Amino acid sequence: NVAGAYTSASLAFKMDVNDKLSLGLMIDQPYGADIDYGMPYSPPASYNLSAHLTSQAITGIARYKFNEAFSVHAGLSQVTVDGVLQLPPRFPVNVPIVFDADSDTGYLVGVAFEKPEIAMRVALTYYSGTDHALTSVPALPGNTINPPQAVNLDFQTGIAKDTLLFGSVRWVGWTETAIIVGGAPIVTYANDTIAYSLGIGRRFTENWSAALTVGYESGDGLIASRLSPTDGYASIGLGATYTKDNMKISAGLRYVELGNATTEGLPVNSWQGNSAVGIGVKIGFTF
Repeated sequence: NVAGAYTSASLAFKMDVNDKLSLGLMIDQPYGADIDYGMPYSPPASYNLSAHLTSQAITGIARYKFNEAFSVHAGLSQVTVDGVLQLPPRFPVNVPIVFDADSDTGYLVGVAFEKPEIAMRVALTYYSGTDHALTSVPALPGNTINPPQAVNLDFQTGIAKDTLLFGSVRWVGWTETAIIVGGAPIVTYANDTIAYSLGIGRRFTENWSAALTVGYESGDGLIASRLSPTDGYASIGLGATYTKDNMKISAGLRYVELGNATTEGLPVNSWQGNSAVGIGVKIGFTF
């Protein structure tokens, strides 16, 4: 129960300049932490740890199609990070540390292959990391955070009439990521992660379609951060889409079994049998 409910939102716009060039703009919240340890959840040596870290990204993307099969895409992303951190009593600073917002520019670049007659599309995209130096109140030197780089492989293909197979593989370079406060590392990661998803979608009528998705990320069995007391996951999701004229509404439910983890601290804590539920809604208009 140290992790509460939270909501994230995104907005995207895409336009075709001509039959070869497309432009897009996306606003989202790619990374964050929202966790709070109170007296009931943590031993005296580490209680009162809490963190509310947020990020916002504005990304501009361009895609150029060489022909019906091959295209490239690239873009720039302005990422802003801020938040509030409360450290346990064993740290020298025992008041909430408020971080001012800091922005940095990242980029993405990728390539895609398409075969429209069978609804096939395979896209490989690299996302750079960003680096942020954060001023704080109270004033502490050497506050930094660097959200990680990532690589996405996304694919889909038709496998029968009105039936689509889709999925993704996502690598995230967490070992190069750290949260440093006052020059001391508060959060580090021992391993990078690879997450997999696979799903099947089916159109039942002109207006209605549905999809079933499963996901998996293996754990590493190492000590986990108290800001993220999990080790891998397995998930299953069910979604439906309603299409009418130029409007498309999608909604989905995802259940996640969070991997058991052991976290750092005095004493070490063990986390077992945890789960999460996610609900998503997406509304799109074509014009």
